[in-house]
Parts: sequence; structure tokens; C-alpha cells
Amino acid sequence: MMTRPLGKTGFSIAPLVFGGNVFGWTIDEKTSFAFLDAFVDHGFDAIDTADVYSRWAEGNQGGESETIIGRWLQARPGMRDKVKFFTKVGSDLGLPGHKGLSKAWIQQAVDDSLRRLNTDYIDLYFSHWPDPQTPVAETLEAFHSLQQAGKIRAMGASNLDAMQLAGALEVARKGGLPAWQVLQPEYNLYHRSAFEGALCDLLRQPRYRGGDLLQPGLGVLNR
Repeated sequence: MMTRPLGKTGFSIAPLVFGGNVFGWTIDEKTSFAFLDAFVDHGFDAIDTADVYSRWAEGNQGGESETIIGRWLQARPGMRDKVKFFTKVGSDLGLPGHKGLSKAWIQQAVDDSLRRLNTDYIDLYFSHWPDPQTPVAETLEAFHSLQQAGKIRAMGASNLDAMQLAGALEVARKGGLPAWQVLQPEYNLYHRSAFEGALCDLLRQPRYRGGDLLQPGLGVLNR
């Protein structure tokens, strides 16, 4: 399987990522295991989820997707070296303080995700949504501390518009902080407007080197 470098994360992935929001929602655990097995058997290696998946389903509270992935991993010795896990923090989990991108919540949320995923590190950890209540510098510092602790390998942001992304990159530059390494916008054949336009124009600027997407620079992982 051909792989591509994902920005400056230091690792490469096959050009298709499995979206794990279906686990524990539209497909049960047994079917989820079968899908994941087939995905890996065909040479793919990156699985994307979030702590909130799939809280919206009746009877769920969030974390179901990560839990199913973790059980799948536990049942397959040696699989961790073959796959890369992407997950996210920031969505509202329905409990006081269990949302947003504050340092305190990020530190708790990553440990919860690691436990559910049955792993000691996450390959790529995303902020799921912008958090206007928390300074960007605090969020970047929190993610950097997770990298230093070995809990995450790379850091990314999901659902930022051009102004939010440019602002975050500028905060990182001025503060000497690590910047987002990967952007995950909504972009597919049906939903195009969130990426095409200002966001795409921003990424094509030479300073960001994101114009050709997965070349070294700011990686773009579309969904």
C-alpha cells in the first residue's frame, strides 16, 4: 500500500482513514471488529475517532467508539504496531467541565481516551472544535505537554476556519509554542465550501506549505 507523509508529524499513512463514529452507533461491536480487520487486511493503517463518539445515540454517553477500538486492539496482539490512532478532545460530554480545550480538561480527557483505546500513546490528537472560552496559547501548551510526556505523537486541529487557523499559527509563532501539525476540515465531494476558498488559500501560502496537502508542512486530513 502506498503511504504519504502526514505533514510534519514524522509518520506516513495510507491515503484512506477509517472514520470511527459508526462504532457503537450504526454498527455493533462484532461488526466493528470485522470492518477493522478488513480495513487492516487491505493495507490501510489509520483509524480516526473522538471521545464524544457516539454520545448522540440513544443510551450512549460518549466513548463508545474508542472503547470498541480498544477492545479490538486488545483481542489482536501485535496490532498496535500496524495501526495509527487519531482521536479528539473538546466536544461536550454532558458533565460539568467535560468539554472545551482548557489545560485541565485536556489532561484528563487524554488519559480517559488512552484507557478506552487500550494504548499508552495516541498517534495524532486533535482539538475537535474551537473553544472561545480558552486562550489558544493554553491549549497549545497543553498539547505540547502531552507530546513531552509521550502520550501523543502529533497534534492537530479539526473544524477551524481560515481566520481561526491563521490566529492559532500566529499565537504559536509569537509565543514560541508548537503549532498545529495537521488540519482536519470538512471537505468531500458533497461538502466543499468549508475548505475551498479562504482556508485553501491560506494553506497555499509558502509559509504554511499546505497547498499540495500531504507534503511536508501543515498536513491536511479531509473528511
